[in-house]
Amino acid sequence: MVTVPAAGIYEGTLAHHRAGAVAHAFRYPLFMVLLDIDDIPSQMRVSRLTSYNRWNWASFDDRDHLSGLPGSLRERLAADAARHGVELPAGPVRLLTHLRYLGYCFNPVSFYYCYDRAGVLRQVLAEVHNTFGGRHHYWLSPSADEPSSPGSVGGADGSALHAGARKAFYVSPFMEDAYDYHFAFALPGDTLRVHMRLQPDDVAAPGFSATLALTRREWSAATVRAALWRYPLMTASVIVGIHWQALRLWLKGVPLVPRPTPTGEWPQDHSHHHTT
Repeated sequence: MVTVPAAGIYEGTLAHHRAGAVAHAFRYPLFMVLLDIDDIPSQMRVSRLTSYNRWNWASFDDRDHLSGLPGSLRERLAADAARHGVELPAGPVRLLTHLRYLGYCFNPVSFYYCYDRAGVLRQVLAEVHNTFGGRHHYWLSPSADEPSSPGSVGGADGSALHAGARKAFYVSPFMEDAYDYHFAFALPGDTLRVHMRLQPDDVAAPGFSATLALTRREWSAATVRAALWRYPLMTASVIVGIHWQALRLWLKGVPLVPRPTPTGEWPQDHSHHHTT
């Protein structure tokens, strides 16, 4: 029987690997939260250190998620799905994300796990932010064209949602746009794994992969306090880490790719360029 996980804290590592002529890899410890989007205000009352739409050591702020759309988070999610030609499943939705810490938040990517009423994962929304103030949404549906055999991501039976998307957003200043995303989402439970691979059009261009490997902790005042003690400024650490790794790549001689627009959206009618 499929079980949709309750709210929780997920702690583990994020690993990046860049192949090609200039190889680069790193692994960071981190924690994220998994929230029920229909019950966020009460979930954020779990501790005196957490709050909803109000400053605290850790807080959830509606402005950080699907901003610019009216209504509740579920209503905004449904409106965005419709805008992308996707029908939002009618079941639970779990949001894997970073909170605000002492008023600061930067989410490289938040994942919305969208289930049907039977508890089957049908859609994942990847809400991606870059460091230039831009945002892009990738609605990811199970794809028969994606690999479905068990691999590095999957439950005990290898179960995972596999999906693909064309790269349409400028995130790293060291990556052009001629890439395809390949995602594998293991069903969240006691562990949570997401594997993302960027496959270049040009076989001579560098490939890239990222793996999020997390272990669940219950959502309680004690686990929140423990996570904040270990990672007191989680999102500030994220943004510092992004710029540190960018500096390392630049020092290795990796050329910068010009930003196509101020916020990083690739023009809709652009032709894809091959990396050199």
